[in-house]
Amino acid sequence: MSTTQIRKNIVINAPIETVWPYVSTADGIGAWFMPSDMEPVEGKEFTLQAGPWGESPCKVTEIQPPNHFSFVWGKDWQVHFELKEVDGETELTFIHAGWEDGKQTEFGESHDIVRPRMSEGWDGLLAKLKNTIESTAK
Repeated sequence: MSTTQIRKNIVINAPIETVWPYVSTADGIGAWFMPSDMEPVEGKEFTLQAGPWGESPCKVTEIQPPNHFSFVWGKDWQVHFELKEVDGETELTFIHAGWEDGKQTEFGESHDIVRPRMSEGWDGLLAKLKNTIESTAK
C-alpha cells in the first residue's frame, strides 16, 4: 500500500496575522470550510459538522502561531496549514495526509475514489478562503 497526500499552495494578499485566525479558530474555519466547535488548544478534541456525512471527530495536534496549525480528522486523515509571510502577503501550504491505496474511509468509500474528489474540493475551498480573507482585509 502506498500513501499519498493532497498538497496545495496559495498566496493570499493579506498579512499572516490576518490569515492565521481563518485556519486556527472555529469561527475562521467555519467562514470557508465547515462549522465546528474547535478550540485552538493542542490535544483538544472537536467536531466538524460535515453536512451529509454527519459529524466528524477531530483533534488539534499542533499549533505554532502564526505559522503552523494541524489536526487529525476522523480515523485516518491529518490536515496541516503552514503559513509564511512574504512581502506582506501570506503563502499558505495546505496538506491533507493519511490517504492509503485500497483503504476504506469511515463512511465506506475507497480512499482511491475519495482522494481525487477531495483534492478538487480543496481547490474550491482554498479559493473561498482566499476570497473571504481578501474581501474582508480591504
